[in-house]
Amino acid sequence: MLKRKMADRLGDWKKSHGAKCLVINGARQVGKSFIVDRFGESAYENYIKIDFVEHPEYSNIFEGALSADRIYSNITLSVPGAHIVPGKTLVFFDEIQECPAARASFKYLAQDGRCDVIGSGSLLGMRFRELSDAPSLPVGYEEQATLRPLDFEEFLWARGYDEDATRQLKSYMANLEAIPRAVHETMMRLLREYLVVGGMPAVVRAFSNGWDFGAAHEEQLALHTLYLDDIARYAEPAQRVKARACYLSLPRQLAKENTKFQYAVVEKRGSARKFDGAVDWLVGSDMVLRCQAVSAPDYPLVAYEDGSRFRLYANDTGLLMAMYDFSMKATVVENTLKGATKGGLYENLIACMLSANNEALRYWMSKSGNREVEFLVERNGAVAPIDVKSSRGSTVSLDSLLDREDVRVGYKLIDGNVGRFGKKVTLPLYLAMFPLP
Repeated sequence: MLKRKMADRLGDWKKSHGAKCLVINGARQVGKSFIVDRFGESAYENYIKIDFVEHPEYSNIFEGALSADRIYSNITLSVPGAHIVPGKTLVFFDEIQECPAARASFKYLAQDGRCDVIGSGSLLGMRFRELSDAPSLPVGYEEQATLRPLDFEEFLWARGYDEDATRQLKSYMANLEAIPRAVHETMMRLLREYLVVGGMPAVVRAFSNGWDFGAAHEEQLALHTLYLDDIARYAEPAQRVKARACYLSLPRQLAKENTKFQYAVVEKRGSARKFDGAVDWLVGSDMVLRCQAVSAPDYPLVAYEDGSRFRLYANDTGLLMAMYDFSMKATVVENTLKGATKGGLYENLIACMLSANNEALRYWMSKSGNREVEFLVERNGAVAPIDVKSSRGSTVSLDSLLDREDVRVGYKLIDGNVGRFGKKVTLPLYLAMFPLP
């Protein structure tokens, strides 16, 4: 059974949520339903699950007035075996994007307080925007949480490493202490495995049954097909073909020296006017991560975002690997892959790791194009640049930013050990699983 950090988040919410429901966002198949099922069955005396995809008829529960009394009465009338035990019941609305009225009811259920309430779904923001008569969202009556694919630390737990082992790795980073060579080499091998397998729970479970890359690949292909089917099912008709084309262009986008998303890679003479809506849909569905360009690497970064330039990364490197031939896996795991594709894969990996730590994704490229830093984050009122090297190499762009007085620290993520040279902190790529100091 896979250990997820979200389990602790759910426990904290149960203890301190007050008069608020919880909404869990996330891409399809990241384990939202599974983890709430486990939580409901173990932490509550009484657990009621209402799945609007499996049982579309449950939408009838919310017809008429959205009072708590009426809703709970309708639940006991519609859901076999459902009983409301005040103070001891969790009600879980799964696939809540299929029933906007259920989401709107959170205001009244939170005010009532007799049950704890969780909702989860995919495409939540997209589906509400598509409705011309969408009900008001219950602002002030819900907390938000996002479940992503397993991060690298969770992958290590699945691989048999405990929290003491990962805490030790974190202490090396905090103290800027070199990691023992044997440990470093093992972690780099495991990171390459993670890049290939990714963090989708079904894929990790298949892989962990004998550490079978073939079984993992079969699950990846199945999920890849499901994602393409979701585009056909949920995207607006005018965006379906375009969103699919944008998504399938990711391997080609990441194989370029400059991984800026280019519409011409999607389609010859492609333009923002044609494909912008499709890109927005992919981002809103959590199928991809958008990394926004900034015109200047200055604080605060949001003030310098350039909406016309961005990069797209797959939300999971395993699903990205499903777009390549199976033989690619061996070249990555054995570290024999060369060229721009390797750099693009590691950029995608670090994008996923930064997102897992709730970092906004931004990058900078000089107007001349001869200077580029893959990621920029903010630390203590200043910009901290992050240079990603899939192997080792010079950091001319990073060094140019570190020459500025207002840049206090920069990070070079490499296949190498911990070190510090002036303001430049060198870290092994796998330490990006932790928030950078």
